[in-house]
Amino acid sequence: MLYHLLPGLSDLNTVFNVFVYITFRAAGAVVTSLLIAFAFGPLLIKKLRAAGVGQVVRSVGPDNHQDKAGTPTMGGLIIIVAASISTILWAELTNWYTVVALVSLLWMGAIGFLDDYLKVVQGKTRGLVARYKMIGQWSFGLALGAFLLWRPISPHPTTWTTIPFFSDLAAVFLAPVFVLFTGAVVSGSSNAVNLTDGLDGLAAGLTAISASTLGVFAYIAGRADTSEYLGFFYLPGAGELTIFAVALAGAAIGFLWFNTHPAEVFMGDTGSLALGGALGVMAILLKAEFLLVIVGGVFVLETISVAMQIGYFKYTRRRFGEGRRFFRMAPIHHHFEKLGWPESQIVVRFWILGVLFAMLAVSTLKIR
Repeated sequence: MLYHLLPGLSDLNTVFNVFVYITFRAAGAVVTSLLIAFAFGPLLIKKLRAAGVGQVVRSVGPDNHQDKAGTPTMGGLIIIVAASISTILWAELTNWYTVVALVSLLWMGAIGFLDDYLKVVQGKTRGLVARYKMIGQWSFGLALGAFLLWRPISPHPTTWTTIPFFSDLAAVFLAPVFVLFTGAVVSGSSNAVNLTDGLDGLAAGLTAISASTLGVFAYIAGRADTSEYLGFFYLPGAGELTIFAVALAGAAIGFLWFNTHPAEVFMGDTGSLALGGALGVMAILLKAEFLLVIVGGVFVLETISVAMQIGYFKYTRRRFGEGRRFFRMAPIHHHFEKLGWPESQIVVRFWILGVLFAMLAVSTLKIR
């Protein structure tokens, strides 16, 4: 909004020209989303407590998690509201990258909100049945793929995507495969963050790291000179996605103020599905779907740990007549809890891993 309103006043004072620059608006977006989260957070937590919207803790989970029962959930609304308002204020609203990213955040947030509402308000322990959540996630991913084929928003072929560590190679999909691929990326990313959201501050901190990293790639992709020098796809207009990315990171950090151990509020599926979906969509728009595996490396490891646990349990039950577990508990952050690691220690160490994955992702710009 400010991008559309204030540069026109440059005739009065040249200072208004700063609102043209992505770097300035990105800094403004971070601060704005942080402040909104700080201001909105206490109000929402108070409302959630008054409404009795408390977390339901599984009986099969770690014993120390039983103390968390009743803690307000659906706190992901803090992130969604802060990131959305900040993006609307600072980004170019006629830019398709901005519009698609915002829609993805709101769509996935709505699916998560419905799931949380059914579980904690309506008392339906299964919430939104898994297949209906998958339908909601896949429908958006498939619709996005079809939209990008119908209305390409970059000069490069829609079905092309970058391959990390290679500047002169690209993966090329057939159109139907590309649509299925976008559905898988959106759904997979959304569910990966959802699986990771099991400890105070874990998913929010990792999302802030991942979103900031994608923001760097968005800025590079939006500049003809830098993208050419680094061998990355030049995507005119993609720089605006930097605003959304850092606004999302700022909102996640602001949410951490209330979500750090011991948490005052949990993000719930409202936040985790929205954050994961937004990360996946940003990767699709930047033609960096494979890079997302590195950027969100911890999310990938969490998902793999669940797949390994389920697969090993089913195999041993079929082979030996009794299911066995590969980890003490999955996702893997619960495995370390079972080993006796304090929750805060696990979270910080996983954040460190997240930073290392982010550095590896950035290094792909030069290791080509």
